[in-house]
Amino acid sequence: MYRTNATTMKPSNGKKQVKPIKPFNVIVFGGDGDLAFRKIYPALFHRYADNQLTVDFSIFPVTRSTRKHATFKDEVRKFIAESTDYAVKPEVIDVFISRIHLKCIPEHELVNYEDLQKSLEKTPNHQNLYYLSTPSEAFGPICACLKHAGLVNSSSKVVLEKPLGNSLASSQEINSMISSCFHENQIYRIDHYLGKETVQNLMVLRFANHLFENAWSADHIDNVQITVAESLGVENRGGYYDNSGALLDMVQNHLLQLLCLIAMEPPSRLEANIVRNEKLKVLNSLRLFNKKSVVTETVRGQYTRGIVDGKQLNSYLEDIEEYESNTETFVAIQAHIDNWRWKGTPFYLRTGKRMPKRYSEIVINFKSVKHNVFSYEEIPGNRLIIRLQPEERIELVQMTKIPGPGGYRYKPISLKLDYMDSFNERFPEAYERLIVDVLRGEQTLFMRQDELEAAWIWIESIVDGWAASKQKNVLYEAGTWGPGEQIMKEDHMWSTSYSYLNDNL
Repeated sequence: MYRTNATTMKPSNGKKQVKPIKPFNVIVFGGDGDLAFRKIYPALFHRYADNQLTVDFSIFPVTRSTRKHATFKDEVRKFIAESTDYAVKPEVIDVFISRIHLKCIPEHELVNYEDLQKSLEKTPNHQNLYYLSTPSEAFGPICACLKHAGLVNSSSKVVLEKPLGNSLASSQEINSMISSCFHENQIYRIDHYLGKETVQNLMVLRFANHLFENAWSADHIDNVQITVAESLGVENRGGYYDNSGALLDMVQNHLLQLLCLIAMEPPSRLEANIVRNEKLKVLNSLRLFNKKSVVTETVRGQYTRGIVDGKQLNSYLEDIEEYESNTETFVAIQAHIDNWRWKGTPFYLRTGKRMPKRYSEIVINFKSVKHNVFSYEEIPGNRLIIRLQPEERIELVQMTKIPGPGGYRYKPISLKLDYMDSFNERFPEAYERLIVDVLRGEQTLFMRQDELEAAWIWIESIVDGWAASKQKNVLYEAGTWGPGEQIMKEDHMWSTSYSYLNDNL
């Protein structure tokens, strides 16, 4: 955001006071898992190396099996080195590693928490951040043991990784167990997409620029497209993925959260519950699906064998080593928000595995001008493209005159804000931002339970519709953009969407 006068433009720091970080302990359940090594420990290190964590702190990885401290710390050091693309003194890494104290809790029984309890009692004034990087069925038992061991107080916080159950009922059951140990203002349901810099910039883009907010409605926007494409298959997540699929793995959390940020009303203040109240209104306004609409407004697919760069890629069934599965690896949804701002503007949500390219993007397609004074042809509408990954950028496509004589010839030209070119500094990873927000007690970027339940109600209308209509997966070759031909037959807007994908990627 910028303050301007007649001659200068100076960055505005805003008036909101940043909450200080108090001394803390981070206790990571599932402390030897892939997420912990690749994201959590590097995130804490980078914030420490950047002098943001200047208070006293300790890290307690909790594992189910006994491991040697030296070997474990060497693994952490390796992942930190792999994630570091800037100069850092070896002694900085050494000091950080020295703060790691490995704990073994083989089963979630109270007696197994005694060692952790003794360690945490040495720092009674530290806030304890319990990071549950485990399957969600372990959330309740872990929280119960922490409470009964006297390790939960008013300054304690708990971070929950997705998925939070696999249905509305299971989500409510898990939340009930957690809520019996922690208050809602102590619970942080993390979605790393909300920590991405370009996602953060959605708020500034909308609410600090009159140009966009004034045109941010069905009166001016033809459709909104949110796409998360993954080039990889299920890899080593086959066991988990086959019980969730693309709908629960990506749409229920990542894509719906992006939709909320795009569609929400301006909050009166940038405070956690005020922002989340507006997001909840969006989720409650989503039109539910039924047996008929789910057939015409959703597509589900599953990748089969394909060839990319001369290499044959396995089918989904081969990847999970099964003969049969109805789990979708691709889903496309035409969503409708039935409120005053968005009635009549479809939101297209797409996600899939084994796509030709990995990228995440939001495209706002504005309506074309009402009358073309240059010819009888319709002028394509402006397009606002928000690239989340990779190569984070914001791009505005507008019509511009082609230089030279011969009348008014025009074509679409992009105005680009490239983050790497515009800001000559390192951008913190999403987990860095979110973990620091937890330490500060800032919940704006974390889901509240009523948000989660509203999301599940909408998702279950799709699941139930698929079951009632017996909708099958459409097979698509690995390395392609999904079951595009089927989508093109169903609806013209799907055709437009996929034409854009193939033309621009």
